[in-house]
Amino acid sequence: MKPIGIAIIGCGGITLQNHLPGLALCPEARVVALCDSDAATLQKASEQTGVKITATKYEEIAKRDEVDAVIVATPNFLHAPIALTAIAAGKHVLCEKPLAMNYAEAKQMAEAADKGGVRHMTAFTYRFVPAMRYLAHLVKSGDLGQPYHYRSCRLQDWDTRNLGWRQVKRLAGAGELGDMLSHRIDFAHLLFGPVQQLVANLKQWHPVRGDAPNDLEDWVAILAEFQSGATGVLESSKLASGRNESWRSLDYVEINGSERSFVFITGEWNKLQTGKAGGSGLETITIPEEFWKVPGSPRDPRQGDPLVTFRYDQAWEFVDAIRNQRPCRPSFHDGARAQAVMDAASRSAETRQWVELE
Repeated sequence: MKPIGIAIIGCGGITLQNHLPGLALCPEARVVALCDSDAATLQKASEQTGVKITATKYEEIAKRDEVDAVIVATPNFLHAPIALTAIAAGKHVLCEKPLAMNYAEAKQMAEAADKGGVRHMTAFTYRFVPAMRYLAHLVKSGDLGQPYHYRSCRLQDWDTRNLGWRQVKRLAGAGELGDMLSHRIDFAHLLFGPVQQLVANLKQWHPVRGDAPNDLEDWVAILAEFQSGATGVLESSKLASGRNESWRSLDYVEINGSERSFVFITGEWNKLQTGKAGGSGLETITIPEEFWKVPGSPRDPRQGDPLVTFRYDQAWEFVDAIRNQRPCRPSFHDGARAQAVMDAASRSAETRQWVELE
């Protein structure tokens, strides 16, 4: 069978750090084309990868016959236009989070992909952390009992440096809400199901980052109630001084149920903490090796930094779903569900009221 031809649209840091190393592990796939609106970035990516087919316009890439699928790794405002163009050309699409600028766009993308019969995936990369995969398995197996509380806290120290397009509302749509909390909203859906209502607050501390205006929030918090009746508290900040960044900073999820509690920390990829109802405290359990990678992935979990390499299973999931004509997990529908919560949080912060979700 011929390799699946992948085009990457957007050749910045996330492409170099996540997408290219992941695709390198997929013998069924081959990167055949690159696209970036910045000619210098495009040339650098071409030199690093050896990929000769390049373009600064995504429309040119989407119509090429050797391209079977595209990965969208651009500023958020371009996600929907690129994805819809690719879907119309019959291409499978993996799109970075947040999926779109709003729920209406995300819903349109999901419906178009379903109608077009193409595979579609939202890049909620942290779903592939072995500890989260095992936690989702335990919850699905009933170990938690009746869900009571979902709690997540993401604290980083980004200080006041310039964040580029991520601090411009017309390009990003949202700040910390879409950038970091979107992952934790997806965790909540994965573990506890749909959110029914919420109240939220957003706050911007720095109207200028670096030497450029910042018109997006640095901090967000959501108080939620799930359709199951369980409660949720979600907080995320770029301004937690001294907390560092990435896996070195706090990325914490705790869930409490009638039978047990569990604690997931992204930096502890192979561990969970758990305790029984009525017990005297939490104990640490080790993740079984069968959950260290996605089934079928050729990745050796003992090679490389395990706090980075789990991300490569995302590419395997996308390629394997294309090859076997099955749904991707997480799909555009998962991205749209998270977007609906983000939209509701923005409305709540503006109106200072609880918001019901459809």
